[in-house]
Amino acid sequence: MNTADLLPLAVAVPLLGAALVAVAGRWLPRPGRDALTAVLATADVVCLALLWARTAPDGRAVSWLGGWTPSGGHSVGIVLVADRLGTGLALLTAVLVLAVVCYAWRYFDEPSGEHGGVFPALLLLFEAGMCGFALTGDLFDAFVFFELMGAVAYALTGYRIEDPRPLQGALAFGLVNSAAAYLSLLGIGLLYARTGELGLAQIGTALDQRAAAGHGRDALVVVAFVLVLAGPLVKAATAPFHFWLPDAHAVAPSPVCMLLSGVMVELGLYGVARIHRVVFAGAGGLPDAAVRDTLLAAGVLTALVGAVMCWQQRHLKRMLAFSTVGHIGLFLIGAALLDPAGLTGSAVYVAGHAGAKAALFGLTGVLLDRYGSVDEHGLHGRARELRFTGLLFVIGALALAGLPPFGTGLGKAVAEEAAGHWGGWLPAVFVLVSALTGGAVLRAALRVFGGFGAPPAEHPEVAATTGEGEEPEIREPGRRPPVPMLLVPAVLLASCLAVGVLPGVGRALAAGAAAFTDRGGYLAQTLGGAPAPAGAAPEAWWTVSGVLLGLLSALLAVGFATAAVRRDPGRGTGGLFRVTVLPLRRLHSGLLGDYIAWLAVGLAALLAALAAQL
Repeated sequence: MNTADLLPLAVAVPLLGAALVAVAGRWLPRPGRDALTAVLATADVVCLALLWARTAPDGRAVSWLGGWTPSGGHSVGIVLVADRLGTGLALLTAVLVLAVVCYAWRYFDEPSGEHGGVFPALLLLFEAGMCGFALTGDLFDAFVFFELMGAVAYALTGYRIEDPRPLQGALAFGLVNSAAAYLSLLGIGLLYARTGELGLAQIGTALDQRAAAGHGRDALVVVAFVLVLAGPLVKAATAPFHFWLPDAHAVAPSPVCMLLSGVMVELGLYGVARIHRVVFAGAGGLPDAAVRDTLLAAGVLTALVGAVMCWQQRHLKRMLAFSTVGHIGLFLIGAALLDPAGLTGSAVYVAGHAGAKAALFGLTGVLLDRYGSVDEHGLHGRARELRFTGLLFVIGALALAGLPPFGTGLGKAVAEEAAGHWGGWLPAVFVLVSALTGGAVLRAALRVFGGFGAPPAEHPEVAATTGEGEEPEIREPGRRPPVPMLLVPAVLLASCLAVGVLPGVGRALAAGAAAFTDRGGYLAQTLGGAPAPAGAAPEAWWTVSGVLLGLLSALLAVGFATAAVRRDPGRGTGGLFRVTVLPLRRLHSGLLGDYIAWLAVGLAALLAALAAQL
């Protein structure tokens, strides 16, 4: 089997596996369903690991399905393209799905009989959509895979149908993301009308040829760029398209949250980078300066909004969800630099963040499993007995804060250094956002697992969504946490550490980033040509400044958390809070109409920002 044959197999294994589990689950007992799902998930991990190993660091594996190869630069076939970053993201997806499958072995009861195996089948179908999106080289098929993983994500979010809240969260998630997807489809239609092509490489080549023939960039290209990116930007939860994410995470089952925050939203960011680099980064697209400035502004806004809102939460799932929003902003800043160094930082950051965030959601599931609550205030001091869980929670919080030598700290350090060349103030954004998000999670750990500080007082002016009265996701509240529910988060945190201490991981992702930004090589190799060697890979290892900034953000997180638990619970809030934070909190109204309105406002602002620079 050659390398190209592994590409369709990486998508087919979970896709066909989902059908197999859905059918066989009607007769298999619960242990049999879990074992079959784990075997299928492991098979896809092995397939993608082989694909990663066989793909040259500066090259790509290309598979034209059915042998429909291009003729004269044109094609009607479906192409899958694997480079190190795309394959790495698909591999990350497969690993997290396997971790979630193992975590959920004893998490909650599943129906038997006709509906047996629905949950694991949905997990495998979700994996197929995410892997297909990471590996496709066709814009329309990217939309198809995008919608596949979206539709499954809606079903997984509302899986516990006996409680109306998951259904409401899934409805908001589905409608906002579907509206954005339809806008993306409209943008794809505009590009097809202009170029007659649907492949990423073919569209990019056709736009460049039009520019060479004297047909310069026009309004259609700018509008198509904004519309096509609507879906990925909403899926990535960039501000002001992020409102659906905390609502969905607050009600989705904890194993599902591990995938939503661990890899799904990052795939949206990957889509933004891939589509821009291949389709719109040439002579017929948009100037790099205009795209860079616009996406940098969006990244900074997303990072600050996510960090501020994260600090305000007491509902642990919403806290972690807003932490994801803040970190997505940091990832977007690195990717928006449009150079290999910034993209390397984001890639390493994503790899480390996936392990830390998935582990924290898994540990939150332990609290819900044990106490039927995810409320920081209501759980004050109640989890003192869960010492190992508390230790893991503290480690996860420090990893989010960027503490060396975790992979999150390494990615933060590399991205900070790259961002510092474009704006001396950008590293301060990384430090502040990491400190606030990590500090919020650490504050919760100190209160819940250590009982530090007086029980927090309630203030009407800062009332927040609590985590009390949650519908249990399990049938035996108060039981001892099953071993997989502790072992999986521990392994995920160890993987986050491994990203930061194994030099080979950073080097491989740096080489992948150099190939990712090599647009000419992608166009040539996808269309059957021989690419020129990619540029030199950037450095992706610790520096003195990176270590010091990582320690600074971790110390600030500890300081913020300590000050919060020692604060007099009888004190009210100041005028600055009412002027700055309360209006931001009120924007997160939970009303679907408001979220759709913000979708329109955000796209209009994006279009205006680009138009102003052209």
